[in-house]
Amino acid sequence: MKKITVIGLDLAKTVFQVYGVNRQGERTISRNLRRQQVLPYFSQLPPCLIGMEACSTSHYWARELMGLGHHVKLMNPRFVKPYVKGNKNDYNDAEAICEAVQRRTMRFVEVKAPEQQAVLHLHKSRQLLVKERVALGNHIRALLSEFGIILAQGVKALESAVPSMLTDERNALPHLSRRTLAVMWSSYQQQQQVIGELDKELVMWDRQNDASCRLAEVPGIGVQTATALVAKL
Repeated sequence: MKKITVIGLDLAKTVFQVYGVNRQGERTISRNLRRQQVLPYFSQLPPCLIGMEACSTSHYWARELMGLGHHVKLMNPRFVKPYVKGNKNDYNDAEAICEAVQRRTMRFVEVKAPEQQAVLHLHKSRQLLVKERVALGNHIRALLSEFGIILAQGVKALESAVPSMLTDERNALPHLSRRTLAVMWSSYQQQQQVIGELDKELVMWDRQNDASCRLAEVPGIGVQTATALVAKL
């Protein structure tokens, strides 16, 4: 069998598809690999170019394969799609990845280090919690509006008004609604506390990273933007 020079690897949770070609562009390998077979298989191959779509697990696999001596390039799935021939399946996807990674005009995604991924994970977790906090705030506002209580716009108005409503027996809230409001307000405060803890983690990481510290000093760029830029770029 002629030497494999380029491989398209279609990632999955369990079964991976491998499609490889030689220097002349002829197919030399097409097979499935289970997750536990991936690293042993590639450890036996001579160094080659491996293309993968950038997805949730691609940076991990890229680092592992680079550790075996291979040259790995990640691509946005949108840029790979035009190279798919026929119906979408694992074989066609792997072949398309193998074709796309050889294009000189292809734009590639930089492989992220574990530390970068950790900071991005923190940002995404914080973003999720902020969305949940906003949803809780909107729900509280909607609950109060059912009884003719309309709060002013903004987080500060909400946070200053709700505690007094829980203790003021003169407002229009029924006893059951007051208890419901107390539960929802407790959840809101818990979200605030957890978000604050993640903010502290971001500040600590920022202080330990020279590039992030320098970016944070630029007018208009704070800790959150600086840490996100360093993690992404």
